Order: sequence, then C-alpha cells, then structure tokens
Amino acid sequence: MIVADTNDHMGEIDMALTAREVFAETVRALSPNEQFRLATLILQELSQSEIAVVDRRDDWSEEDKKDLTTTSLQYAETRYPEEKALV
Repeated sequence: MIVADTNDHMGEIDMALTAREVFAETVRALSPNEQFRLATLILQELSQSEIAVVDRRDDWSEEDKKDLTTTSLQYAETRYPEEKALV
C-alpha cells in the first residue's frame, strides 16, 4: 500500500514498498504484455547500472531451496494438471 507521509514535502509519496507489495498491488493488475514490457525495462535498466545484482556464489540458502521447490511444483502442476494428486 502506498501511504503518503504526513511530513512530506510538496506532496511526495513514501515509496518504501517491497517488491512483493509492488507486484501484488500494481504489476499483477497489468496485462501480460504490459508485465513483459515492465520486466524488459527493469532488466535493461539493471544491465546498464554499475551495481552487481547477480550473486555468483555456488551455495544455496534455505530461501533459495524453498523458492526452487515452490517454482518447480507450480510448474509441474501447470504442465501436468492430470497428475495434480502427485504434486
């Protein structure tokens, strides 16, 4: 949720949102084409920045493992809907 700071200057909005909040409240409402365009813009911006955003470590955190498992199960469910009981 975007909340206006009561001590703001010139009506500026407090933009302290997490990526998940932005996605849930804004991006999800966009059409798939617009979501793709937004992703492209973000990736282009990141590729031109000097900030290293890629973690090149070989070890996997528990969060990484959880994300991989969740994504794999979601993919399997869409790929093989008739086998839903197995997923």
